[in-house]
Amino acid sequence: MLQIYRRHYPPCTHRSRRYRRCNCPLWVQGTLRGEWVKKSLGLRSWDAAQDIVRGWEASGEIGVIRAQAPTLPEAIDRYLADCEARDLKEPSLKKYRLFLRGQLLPWCEKTGRRRLRQLDVQALREFRESWTYAPTTKAKTLEALRAFFRFAADAGWIVSNPARALKPPRLAPKPTLPFSEAEIKRLLDACKRFKGNGDRLYALVLLLRHSGLRISDAVALTRDRLVGDKVFLYTQKTGVPVSVPLPKKVTTALRKLPGKPHLFWSGDAKPKSAIEDVRRSFGLLAKLAEVEHAHFHRFRDSFAVSLLVRGVSVENVAVLLGNTPAIVLKHYSPWVKERQRQLDAAVRKTWRGK
Repeated sequence: MLQIYRRHYPPCTHRSRRYRRCNCPLWVQGTLRGEWVKKSLGLRSWDAAQDIVRGWEASGEIGVIRAQAPTLPEAIDRYLADCEARDLKEPSLKKYRLFLRGQLLPWCEKTGRRRLRQLDVQALREFRESWTYAPTTKAKTLEALRAFFRFAADAGWIVSNPARALKPPRLAPKPTLPFSEAEIKRLLDACKRFKGNGDRLYALVLLLRHSGLRISDAVALTRDRLVGDKVFLYTQKTGVPVSVPLPKKVTTALRKLPGKPHLFWSGDAKPKSAIEDVRRSFGLLAKLAEVEHAHFHRFRDSFAVSLLVRGVSVENVAVLLGNTPAIVLKHYSPWVKERQRQLDAAVRKTWRGK
């Protein structure tokens, strides 16, 4: 506990340490969280001295006055505004909004928590118990929770980040499963029997298989991005420049498609709506081709794996995918031919002399 007192100096005739009406300097002494202090406050106003000491007690640290913590809704609004100022992509902003305003805030209101300091480690553990996601989604949600409370701690609204104490869920590694050549052939053959725009799906399947593009980049592809036998673009997710050569059959199928400037999108609706339209059509195509568990990202896996099994380095595959080598190694390590060759050579070295 910290106590404020006066140190009287001549010509002051008062002796009480608690006397408030004279102009003698004010000091403080006591302990705060085990730390002893006895020092001058450099003040003569009792009210001003009380404000400083109360600030120390609120922060839990001598000499430190925390910023006035906003309410939880205000803190969320400020965090989202900061995310927008950092020019985060709209999909990321949407995820933060849905999580913070659509999940965290309603849960806090339901449990009677309106202040950040009410959300300690135990409260966040109770909040996590309400999640009904798969382990991978839980891990991503925990990252978003930590990011929000890290922002609050850096702003001085809370002493530390309570979400750091929450351990991530255990994730069972799932190997990336590319399409087999037989599955891709069935998909291409089904395009000829597809009741709809089979030519557009045919070109899309070829493009995804031989470029490794994400579906968002493929749908937004414009005709001027095709130069000779190459496709040039900046990926929408990471903004990384990508240049990939394409087989002649792919460029031929793409250039036959009608429409300008986009190849797979009218340009009128929102990009997300266009992607969902293509996704629905592809689901019908996969059903017609009798290909199970078909989704667009498997084409990206097929492209990466086809390169890795032929000995293309992880670094070069990462450049073509617009990723980092660490991400490529994380997702595709079972197919890294050169890495396996080095491991085999290391094992064989242990046989010498035996």
